[in-house]
Amino acid sequence: MKTMLIAITAAAVIAGAAGCGTSSTPHQPTSPVASAQPSVVTQGQSACTELEGTVGTDQICHVHSVTPHYKIDMKFPLDYPDLRAVTDFLKQDRAEFLNWIAKLDPTGKRGRPYQYVVTADTYRSGKPDTGTQSLVLHIDNDTGLANEGHPNTTLEAFNFDLGKHVPITFSTLFKSRTKPLDVLNPIVRRELHAPAADLNEKTYQAFAITDGAVIFFFSQNQVVQDNNGPHKVTVPRTELASLLA
Repeated sequence: MKTMLIAITAAAVIAGAAGCGTSSTPHQPTSPVASAQPSVVTQGQSACTELEGTVGTDQICHVHSVTPHYKIDMKFPLDYPDLRAVTDFLKQDRAEFLNWIAKLDPTGKRGRPYQYVVTADTYRSGKPDTGTQSLVLHIDNDTGLANEGHPNTTLEAFNFDLGKHVPITFSTLFKSRTKPLDVLNPIVRRELHAPAADLNEKTYQAFAITDGAVIFFFSQNQVVQDNNGPHKVTVPRTELASLLA
């Protein structure tokens, strides 16, 4: 019996050692950058494909379509973290452009193609992984009788909190129970020379965040009726420090 116990114990020790030897090879973790990069690229390509565009080597999506009745030209970067919001907006806005032409000028009586041109600017603040990223679209559209001689320029902005992984809106940009309009309205009226401008929260929906300021963008004729294109007002963060969330 003693001999059998010794043999069983020895066998267990040998088996345990063999098991340890199998798991002793250190696990090689996958690099976060290497694993994340393909998904980012795939997301960008998918978003661009939805708009029937092509991705350039600069990771810019190019959407180009020309017919005798209209010209569409869109360019925007694919590194914005919430591309779904961007593509959903562009698909809807482009559809409204095409629907207008189909309804009001289906035969091209105007004699020259309508234009829908989109360009984009990116803004960042803070650290790359915990800061913010903003994407501002500039949209030139000459549909509508008022825009025959000069395209109407509108702006659409998207903002994202990279640390919390959530979009930033005008409401979440500021602390609750604060009154940002009390600070913003006098600044914007002064900078745009529009003392009687009617300003509310809807006026400030297009903005971008940088380390030093919050930049508010206003579409053509949104605040100032001057037909000189869009306007912007840069508000230093120091003036908003007590309000920013």
